Amino acid sequence: MPALATDSASPPTLTHAAAVRSSYPLPVPESLIARYDGYAPRYTSYPTAAEFRSDFDAGRLDAAIAAGNLLPDAPDLSLYLHLPFCREACWYCACHRAITHRPERAARYLQALYQEIAQRGGQITGHRRVRQLHLGGGTPTFYRMEELAGLLAHIARHFHIAERAEREWSIEIDPRTVAPDEAQALVAMGFDRVSMGIQDFDPTVQQAIHRQQDVRMVRALVESVRAAGVRGISFDLIYGLPWQTVAGFRRTLRVVKQLRPDRVSIYGYAHMPDRFRLQSLIPNAALPDAATRLQLMAACHHELAEAGYVHVGMDHFALAHDPLVQAQRDGSLQRNFQGYSTLGGCDLIGMGASAISQVGGVYGQNASAIADWEQRVAEGRRAVARGYAMTADDQLRSDIIQSLMCHGRVDLVAIEGRHGIDFADYFASLQPTLARMADDGLLHLGRRVLALTERGRFLMRSVAVLFDAHRGAESATRFSRAI
Repeated sequence: MPALATDSASPPTLTHAAAVRSSYPLPVPESLIARYDGYAPRYTSYPTAAEFRSDFDAGRLDAAIAAGNLLPDAPDLSLYLHLPFCREACWYCACHRAITHRPERAARYLQALYQEIAQRGGQITGHRRVRQLHLGGGTPTFYRMEELAGLLAHIARHFHIAERAEREWSIEIDPRTVAPDEAQALVAMGFDRVSMGIQDFDPTVQQAIHRQQDVRMVRALVESVRAAGVRGISFDLIYGLPWQTVAGFRRTLRVVKQLRPDRVSIYGYAHMPDRFRLQSLIPNAALPDAATRLQLMAACHHELAEAGYVHVGMDHFALAHDPLVQAQRDGSLQRNFQGYSTLGGCDLIGMGASAISQVGGVYGQNASAIADWEQRVAEGRRAVARGYAMTADDQLRSDIIQSLMCHGRVDLVAIEGRHGIDFADYFASLQPTLARMADDGLLHLGRRVLALTERGRFLMRSVAVLFDAHRGAESATRFSRAI
């Protein structure tokens, strides 16, 4: 393997204004990006969590779980456990997380999580299998390996776990907190997919976002989990971070191509210091300008395509052998709060502070403040503090948005049959905008199908938001730009 440029302990000297910019062809003409690149949700759900209401009756989620238990073909389960603690704050982060160095605080949280697992497990009938488990954060690997092993054992006592060949266990890893032998221990516990937050390998960018990790550290983890037999490795990257340049990000992408994770997710950084206080530590002047941001995005698509990665959807790429690509090809790809997924049709049960559940047409989100959530669980009260019950109109729009985000097309005949509508009549107000998008080469609109073009796939959030009945002028303060 050739030497990695970023292995050097001395960060490159970069100046934001004078950085060399290489040119990549944009996947969408700049004129169309200017026209359609508005603010839009990422649509891991519809309606989005922004619509959840605090006056929601949490008993409706319990009722939805009970109703699912009675179905002869009751849906399998996907469990999400939120472990919010980190030892240090990353300044770009917009997640629900808490910074602590107090082990007793983390231990108290874990005991409350044990209680919630027992409470939720008692609501689920034994024939419903858990086929998917994801530990997110925060930093799940904040906890010691024996604590994580104990957590998995506790889940197994309260839920029916599918056989290993039929399930998918995944965990988010902070490379700064996991030694290679610990990474192998995670695989031995049953985690077959690991996700690593990389963001950027450029030392100047890492310093600016307060997250410093070198290539050697990440490479050691990749080699360790591969040797242990992990089924999939994912990297998360972010473009639009402070002091990023196209030349520097190209070096990061070339390192990624050498390490060859099975999946790569690339997110555009949303700078919202009014909402996320630590982002105010990042000066506006350090952020890439609009032209550079477009080139960073184009570099991702060009470099990953060149390395054989398939653009699964929006910001996700995967190698051809990966189940995400297979699901995209056979039409079974799904999207949920963890992003794209191959296990559709599962009821999602979220546990831990801020965790979200989705059962049938009912969403429930646990109290986000850790102390509030812990008190609710300790008192045997419902941990759900907000939620939403979908209407028939929501179900229709969700169906359309899910189809666009996962498959890039909507079978209008099937939509009309499932929901008892005439698409052209129901969405008559959208017809002029859809026609203009068709004229601009973003989509094909016929009587039987609405299909995104290759160009339109890069602006799918801008198409999907048309069908969002909840979006208004506040979108600029609540959501990131589509590109």
